[in-house]
Amino acid sequence: MRRQRQPSPTESPLLFEVDPEPLEETLTALGGIPLVVQTFRSLGLPESAKEQVRVKERDRGYDEATFIESFVILNAAGGECVDDFKRLREDPGLKEMIGHELPSAEAARQFLNCFHEEEKIKEARQRRLPGQVAYIPEETAPLEGLAGVNRDLIQRFGERRPQQRMATVDQDATIIESRKQQALPTYEGPRGYQPMLAVWAETGLVLADQFRDGNVPAQMEPLEVAQRAFAALPDTVGEYYYRGDSACHENGLIHWLRDEKREGGPQGRIGFAVSARMSEALHQAIQAVLEPEWKRYGDPHPEEIRECAEVPFVPGEKSEKKDTQPLRYVAIRIRKKQGELFEDGSRVRHFAVLTNRWELKAARLIEWHREKAGTIEMVHDVIKNDLGGGVLPSKYFGVNAAWLRLAVIAQNVLTVLKRLALPPELATARPKRLRFLIFNMPGRLVRHARRLILRLAVKGVWIAAYREGLELLAAT
Repeated sequence: MRRQRQPSPTESPLLFEVDPEPLEETLTALGGIPLVVQTFRSLGLPESAKEQVRVKERDRGYDEATFIESFVILNAAGGECVDDFKRLREDPGLKEMIGHELPSAEAARQFLNCFHEEEKIKEARQRRLPGQVAYIPEETAPLEGLAGVNRDLIQRFGERRPQQRMATVDQDATIIESRKQQALPTYEGPRGYQPMLAVWAETGLVLADQFRDGNVPAQMEPLEVAQRAFAALPDTVGEYYYRGDSACHENGLIHWLRDEKREGGPQGRIGFAVSARMSEALHQAIQAVLEPEWKRYGDPHPEEIRECAEVPFVPGEKSEKKDTQPLRYVAIRIRKKQGELFEDGSRVRHFAVLTNRWELKAARLIEWHREKAGTIEMVHDVIKNDLGGGVLPSKYFGVNAAWLRLAVIAQNVLTVLKRLALPPELATARPKRLRFLIFNMPGRLVRHARRLILRLAVKGVWIAAYREGLELLAAT
């Protein structure tokens, strides 16, 4: 006899009615956002913002620190456009918890507009060399002020984590696609922008960012970003390293990294590795490597054979200084198994890493260099997809530069929050994970004995983590 099928609960109607009258109690859907605000304030960023970001001509309305804190909240809560401030302002408890109302969308737009100066664009165009198309405008004073706020954030973190003595700077550009009429074609084809970031690999903090048009080559003036990144590191750091892709194989940057008495940077050795640009001379030197010199490296690959070898190569560039030690070139050879071909019809592909790190074996050097894929590329992905950095709000260059930098500051505030105040299992959590577990805690605000009390509708373990986090931030 066939057993009768039980009805699924999904086939039943909803078992409640919606009361047309709003609840009189003060509720919030963002009960965990005060952890973000406490991090921002415990780092002294309100004072830093007042000193370095001066865009308001009158005392009326929100001050600079309140605006910057509000943009950090917007990013942490998942907003990706200024109109999302409307949704945050609808949360009745958020204002009471943090002590101020968030700005309106129009006020936020006016604040962002203060970071753009058309004169900076004109000056950059005039400085172009004959035949040069791309240019990088100088930053406006307010935009430099935002960078100063981020540097102060990093310094304060260093004061609280003095045991972090090593810093590896990973530098790379990323493409933010945009359909705005002012966006220019990138090397990949789509229109957009191509900002460059430098990340402190051991901490995940963004040390420096530079907003760029989409047509600006990644190898154009990478030294400035590197210098700003190393300058942002706290004094507690005493061991320095640097990693980059082929865009960082640029004479000015390489010479600066090699010079232990460099200007505008830390004195002493910086151990570095960058992907070498494949010149014809380098390619010939790699092909001349004898077969017994090639050694397999890394985990076995199901479709490819990966090998590496030392390459005796000295570039014949006029800029190569005679009194400097030669650099090391490590070649990479990738072959398809069973005689198969790559998509372009080739049987073998060659790459190379340029470095001053002679103490590492070739296989370990390649592994160390490629670790940047888990740092800077991850940060790029988070800023563009978990925060608001991937949706640029304006046709104006300076406005978009400020929007990205505010997303960078939000990324760094969340990184500090994880490292200073949250349980260890959340150390690598992305913002969307933090929203799911912490930021979107529903709660009710109750006034009792002249105190404002937040009652969270979550399990006790998360309430304990929340309270401990607030205490840790207050103590640092």
